[in-house]
Amino acid sequence: MAGLPIRTLGDPVLTEVAKDVTDVDGALVRLIDDMFEAMYEAPGIGLAAPQVGVGRRFFVFDHDDDPGVLINPVIKESRGEWEYAEGCLSIPGLYFDIVRPKEILIAAYDIHGNEIEIEADELEARLFQHELDHLDGVLMVKHLNDEQKADSKKALREMRMSNPTTAAIAAPALGLTLP
Repeated sequence: MAGLPIRTLGDPVLTEVAKDVTDVDGALVRLIDDMFEAMYEAPGIGLAAPQVGVGRRFFVFDHDDDPGVLINPVIKESRGEWEYAEGCLSIPGLYFDIVRPKEILIAAYDIHGNEIEIEADELEARLFQHELDHLDGVLMVKHLNDEQKADSKKALREMRMSNPTTAAIAAPALGLTLP
């Protein structure tokens, strides 16, 4: 499945809750390899299965040249707050300052079926929370305040000039109407 297309805002698979992974087989391992390829090509630091049209609870990531896969992840603890300009491969070109917990403890399974826990902070914590949102059918636009929604409307108007199709798809998904 080389050359996996990344689904973008407006695709219904991005708003569905993904189902647990129950078996790691050869097909899943090949999909994971293809997801890494798509993530690096995009380029990005994380990619969740729904972003490539697969409704299963796992994501690939590469933070600080330390790639990995988290299967059926769950955040066990979180604390603090950290604001950061967040983007998404499924919403290309838009970035918003979003507040999320600064530190998390995430539990998951690795590709070998071993249960693991990772303590993450700042960017790595944000990466995991962002990808976990995808598994729950939540896009980063759900975290926007009213002012950010107004800014996104302006950005979409500008985007419409260069890419009318993307803007037309993105606007309703953001709950916006373009004139």
